[in-house]
Amino acid sequence: MNFEVIGEITDVETIAVGKAIRELKRLQKQYGQGRWRKMKGIARVRLASGRIRKAELHWYEAHGIGKREVKRKRYLD
Repeated sequence: MNFEVIGEITDVETIAVGKAIRELKRLQKQYGQGRWRKMKGIARVRLASGRIRKAELHWYEAHGIGKREVKRKRYLD
């Protein structure tokens, strides 16, 4: 990541669950079995330059494994 999440992630939504996730086999192989979900939410992020912006984030998570591969999709400000 070339950014740091500042504070809470809000407006969290589930995008896909289980077989609807294109990367499911890779996630299971890399991080382990679990009920994988692709999620999205909004948070303030600090960029490598030090600038703070509001952004939409996407990530994968599973119970007992946690959040993995947080990606910044677009800026909202």
